[in-house]
Amino acid sequence: MGLVIVTHGPEETEQLGERLGKRLQSGDVVALSGELGAGKTCLVRGLARGWGAVDHPTSPTFTLINEYRRERDSQRFYHVDAYRLADARDAQTLGLEDALDAAGVVVVEWAERIRGALPDAALWIEVEDLGGDVRRFCFDPRGSHAEKIIAGIEEA
Repeated sequence: MGLVIVTHGPEETEQLGERLGKRLQSGDVVALSGELGAGKTCLVRGLARGWGAVDHPTSPTFTLINEYRRERDSQRFYHVDAYRLADARDAQTLGLEDALDAAGVVVVEWAERIRGALPDAALWIEVEDLGGDVRRFCFDPRGSHAEKIIAGIEEA
C-alpha cells in the first residue's frame, strides 16, 4: 500500500526528506521519478540531512554519482542522477553496482530510466509538480523494510 503526501514549498519538501532520511539504513535504495524541476533534488537534500550526511547535496547531473559521508561511521550516501543514462546497461558502466554493494544508502533521481539496474526491494517515490511550490509525493514501497519506512512516515 502506498502513501501520498503533498508539500507546500521547498522547506516542507526538505522536512519530508529529513523525516524519511532518519529512517534509512545501510542497503536502502530510494528511487525517485518525476519531471525536470519537480522537486527531486530538494527532497534529496532533506534525505541526506536526515540520514546524517556531513555535506550539502547538489545535483549530480554532470558527475552522475555524488558520494557523501557521515561523521559517526564509514557509511556513504550515494546520490545518483540517471537523467543522462539511456537504460540499465548505461548504469553498469558508471559503477552503480559498486554503490549498491557498499555500506550506505543509494538515492537515484530519474530512476525509471535504469529500473532494470535497481534491486526489487526499494522505495519508489513519484514526485509531481502541482504548480507554484506545491508538490505531491506518491510512495510505492517495495519490500518489507520499505513498508516499515513508510509506516514510520505515516506516524510522524
